Amino acid sequence: MRQLVFVQNNQVITDSLTIAEMFGKEHKNVLRDITTQIEYAGPEFSQLNFEPSEYRVRGKQYLKFNLSEEAFALVVFSYNTKEAVQTKIKFIQEFKRMQEYIHKKEQNEQDPVELALQTSLMNYQEIKSIKGDVEFLKDHMRIDGAQEFALNSQGKAKVFEVLGGYNSSAYNAVSRKTFGELWRDFKRHFQLPRYSELPKTKFDDAVYFISKWRPSTSLEIEIESYNKQSQLKLVK
Repeated sequence: MRQLVFVQNNQVITDSLTIAEMFGKEHKNVLRDITTQIEYAGPEFSQLNFEPSEYRVRGKQYLKFNLSEEAFALVVFSYNTKEAVQTKIKFIQEFKRMQEYIHKKEQNEQDPVELALQTSLMNYQEIKSIKGDVEFLKDHMRIDGAQEFALNSQGKAKVFEVLGGYNSSAYNAVSRKTFGELWRDFKRHFQLPRYSELPKTKFDDAVYFISKWRPSTSLEIEIESYNKQSQLKLVK
């Protein structure tokens, strides 16, 4: 089988003669298709991917084009018979195989010190990325069950404290309201939908917040009122 791709100046290319032969077309028609694509693609792309060249037959020189893989894809895009598609696949596989060959060759020829430095840099970047992922997880990991239980217990103790104890009149009257206000303030302060979603890194801050929490002024007055009424009844 005819060689489909070639290496020129360390670049993988094919040419218009190979395309004509492999797709069963006259060379002049392939040249026409190439000229059309050069016109459509514009000078910037065409200068990089279509290279005019020459070949000799019986002492005469004729025009041909060398094509990059991208240029090849443009030219044969409209060749869509079953046989043409199979031929495209062969070209694509050859382009890929030859590019892998060049890449491996470059690696083998690379200076050992430069290769070691590149490997070290890649390892450093990978380690840096892993560290970044670990820091992200640490910052976003939620509190565990023990910490959640500790916050819940501290919250109960704080409510008992502000209501005057479990047996106080205020506890019987507004304990539910007070618990609701505590956890509402907690979630608002830490910007959470539920207190159980608190990040681990904020646990100490949460403990401090609960220790400093006080009910709103109106609720505090209500608590005092219930407890005073209870004391008056005891005096009577």
